[in-house]
Amino acid sequence: MLELSLIGIDLGQAQDFTAICIVEKHQEYGKWPNQHARIGEPFYLVRFLERPPLGTSYPAIIERTRQIYKGLEGRKELVLDATGCGRPVFDSFKQARLNPVGISIHGGNTVTKEKSIYNVPKRDLAGGLQVLYQNERIKVSSQLTEAQTLNDELLNFKAKINVNTGHDSYEAWREGVHDDLVLAVACACWYGEKGASRKLKAVKPLPGV
Repeated sequence: MLELSLIGIDLGQAQDFTAICIVEKHQEYGKWPNQHARIGEPFYLVRFLERPPLGTSYPAIIERTRQIYKGLEGRKELVLDATGCGRPVFDSFKQARLNPVGISIHGGNTVTKEKSIYNVPKRDLAGGLQVLYQNERIKVSSQLTEAQTLNDELLNFKAKINVNTGHDSYEAWREGVHDDLVLAVACACWYGEKGASRKLKAVKPLPGV
């Protein structure tokens, strides 16, 4: 059963892409056979990936998000990486009545919440996505144009440890490889696992897988 549609967005800067994804959260154990997932655990389907051209303005991103949001039926949540865009851009999404949940990424160890913004360690985002893949609880539609780009980002995403502080950071280590799609999907899945705890309603599925 499709319970929730999650729109994940990693907002880019001048030299970085903005990434938009739709991740569906499901609870239908009998149709998700694998040896790792435990009974009661949801699974996730990445149904949509998009990277608008570099330099696309925030107002244009907001309008594109509005189109995607309106096209989804049932319960839906917008999960926005609010780390680099700043509070004014986050507030612009709110003014557009998109009701975003913010994810502010940091290098510490603790998750905290301030109103509708979660402060989340990057290790939690990266580690949570890794667990989903290891336990075969996430799939990406092979029909998506950016599916291979996401796979490439995942392969080049690794931890760097600061020997002085002991803190870790996760980023694309190979020059020229971005991590925007990874972060968009990771933010959506983290919220699906940790933040979306209200009673859910069934949602009409998207075509594509």
